[in-house]
Amino acid sequence: MAPAAKAVTVSLQELKDGTVPFETLCEAFGPESLGILLVKDVPPDFGRLRHHLLSYASYLGNLPKSQLDKLENEKAKYLIGWAKGKEKLRDGQIDDRKGSFYANCAFYVDPSLDCAVPTGQFNPESFPEYLAPNIWPGEDTLPGFRETFEQLCRLIIDVAVLVARSCDRFAEREIEGYPAGYLEKMVSTSTTTKARLLHYYPVDPTGQPSPLSISDAEANDGAPDPDDWCTTHLDHGCLTGLTSAMFVDESKWDPTIAAPEIDSDTQSQRQLPLMPLPELDASPDPAAGLYIKSRTGETVQVRIPRDCIAFQTGEALERITGGRFKAVPHFVRGVRAALSEGRIARNTLAVFTQPNLGEVVDRETGLTFGEFARQVVEKNTVY
Repeated sequence: MAPAAKAVTVSLQELKDGTVPFETLCEAFGPESLGILLVKDVPPDFGRLRHHLLSYASYLGNLPKSQLDKLENEKAKYLIGWAKGKEKLRDGQIDDRKGSFYANCAFYVDPSLDCAVPTGQFNPESFPEYLAPNIWPGEDTLPGFRETFEQLCRLIIDVAVLVARSCDRFAEREIEGYPAGYLEKMVSTSTTTKARLLHYYPVDPTGQPSPLSISDAEANDGAPDPDDWCTTHLDHGCLTGLTSAMFVDESKWDPTIAAPEIDSDTQSQRQLPLMPLPELDASPDPAAGLYIKSRTGETVQVRIPRDCIAFQTGEALERITGGRFKAVPHFVRGVRAALSEGRIARNTLAVFTQPNLGEVVDRETGLTFGEFARQVVEKNTVY
């Protein structure tokens, strides 16, 4: 098992005051770092919103297929609404181990916006991946889902703005030609930021490897693939905000939603409120979770405390800084069936702060973020 690493941690107040020591910034984002920063003492609402939204991930992932189909947008390459089995992983194999709900976060900049702002080059017809409107489950299906989703994303982006300010302090000192205040301005004003709520389905209770990992399991004496829940990859934005994972035993707490009740007086349907699901104290498999390949080449496990928000660097920021900030290669290892007595699901939220579509991310080639994102989508999506 890979060693555990302790990520650099700062307080929200330090970020607000601009008092994070430069040495700490270098330790978090410098050439020998993990490229990840934990923020503690976050706003009080974070814990409640995290628990509630990550519970929704199990409810959503267990909806009938007929309802999930209505949340899909094939034309947008499944990057709006629900997606399962639409993503290519290593060797072109299809990922069917997790379900995702994607939403544009343009509402952070303007509550009236439901997608990124179009440009002359990118419009809803040519790039629906970012310019198609959000698809939300109805209140009769998942009451309170949209409100909770938007509230938690706003909170995370608020903190991301402060992290970006600290990144700018580091970059302006270390990187020649770095635009002053670039990352903070990008995070606070971009309409391209996208969030992804993830539901990693419980492993097969028989313990048999899925087709995705058979060859690797055989090559490792039957050991499960180390990145069996999410293969090694780079985020293609600038800063990714992450909640800690929530582990739920779905054999004890059934997240299947019953049909709405019929109100006897009005004969109308009435959906009961969805309660947050009980959260396991920890994963039953200590090896399950998030792994990072550090900038020195070492693979380490990183645990995010429940009361913290993690931020890691992505590929667009690496391009913008000419490689001085490195994107973080990472993967997720699932719960091994042999160590699990129930049906253990893993839920989490990632918020990808990204440049606007027309913003240049590679000054040498003139590549815009929209062009770069399109390349990534073409490579990773099954359609």
